[in-house]
Amino acid sequence: MPAEIETDVAIIGAGPVGLFAVFECGMLRMKSVVIDALEAIGGQCTALYPEKPIFDIPAHPQIAGADLIGKLEEQAAPFAPQYLFGRRVESLRQEAGALVLGTSAGDTIRAKAVILAAGAGAFGPNRPPLAGLPGYEASGAVRYMVAKREEFRGKRVVIAGGGDSAVDWALSLKDIAAKVVVVHRRPKFRAAPETAAQLEAAAARGEVEMAIPYQLHGLKGDGARLEAVELATLQGETRDVPADHLLAFFGLSMDLGPIADWGLGLERSHVSVTPSTCETNIPGVYAIGDIATYPGKLKLILQGFSEAAMAAHAIHPRVFPDTALHFEYSTSKGVPGAA
Repeated sequence: MPAEIETDVAIIGAGPVGLFAVFECGMLRMKSVVIDALEAIGGQCTALYPEKPIFDIPAHPQIAGADLIGKLEEQAAPFAPQYLFGRRVESLRQEAGALVLGTSAGDTIRAKAVILAAGAGAFGPNRPPLAGLPGYEASGAVRYMVAKREEFRGKRVVIAGGGDSAVDWALSLKDIAAKVVVVHRRPKFRAAPETAAQLEAAAARGEVEMAIPYQLHGLKGDGARLEAVELATLQGETRDVPADHLLAFFGLSMDLGPIADWGLGLERSHVSVTPSTCETNIPGVYAIGDIATYPGKLKLILQGFSEAAMAAHAIHPRVFPDTALHFEYSTSKGVPGAA
C-alpha cells in the first residue's frame, strides 16, 4: 500500500554513503527516510560484491562489502530510519516549503531536504559483445560479480578487466580456484598501485597467469556449460584458455533514470554540487557519493562519508531554522536518542 510520509530528510540510495548520511543526520537530531530501487540494503556493496575485500575504509585494513554494510546499518539503527525498498523515486516537486518525492510504488514523501546518494544510479554491468553470451549468463558460467567466493573453489577462472574489481578478485580467488587467468589488453592496470603490484608479484610466483595483451574474442562450450574462453590480440592472433567461469569486470553502465529530468546541473551523468555543502542547483537538494561531482572529487567511499557529514550540517538550518547548531564531537556528545 502506498505510504504518505513526512520526514526531515529523504535519502535516495541505501548504499554505504546513504547509510552514513542517516547517522550524520541522526547525530543532528534529524529524522530520515531511505528509498532504494533494490530489494535490500547495501547498494552495490550488497548487489555486486558482498564478499569483495575493501581496503580503504579507515580503521579496517580489510573488510568485505557485506560486513561494511552490516556495520553501517548498525551505526544508523539508533536513529530508527524508515526504509522503502523495491521502488525508485520518479518525481520531485516543491510544495509549501517542502520537497515532495513520488515513487514508483505510489508513495509520497514530504521532506525538508533531499540527499541523493544514488551511486551510479540504476546500474548494470557492461557486457562483452560475445556470441552466445545469454546462455552462459543464465547458467552462471559468465558472471559480472562474485556473491560467494566459495563457489569458485577448484574451478578454472578467467578474469577480464583492468580495474580494481578484476585485480582484487584475482588476488582473492587465486588461493581457492584451480587456476586464475587475468585477461587485459595492456600491461598497465587502472587499479590501486599497491594491489596492482601484488598482482604482478603473484604472477611472478606463478599463482596467477597473465594473458596480456589479449581481449575476449569468444566462448566455447555447449551454450550453457563453459569449456574455454577464446582470446585474441589486436593483430588477430587467438588462443583458447580452458575455463569453467568467466568473470567480466568492465564497469557499470550508469542510468540516472527520472533523476536526470529534475533540472539538476548534470556533468557526464553526474550531479554538480557546491563542494563545501554538497548542495545542487536546486535549493534543499544535495548529492553525495559517486553521483556527485566537483573539482578535485575522488570516487572513494571515505570521501562520500565526508560529504554525508557536510550535507547534514548544511541541512540542519533548513530543518531547525530557529536553532543554532552548536556542534560537539561525538566523543563528548555520544549518540543521541532517535530523533
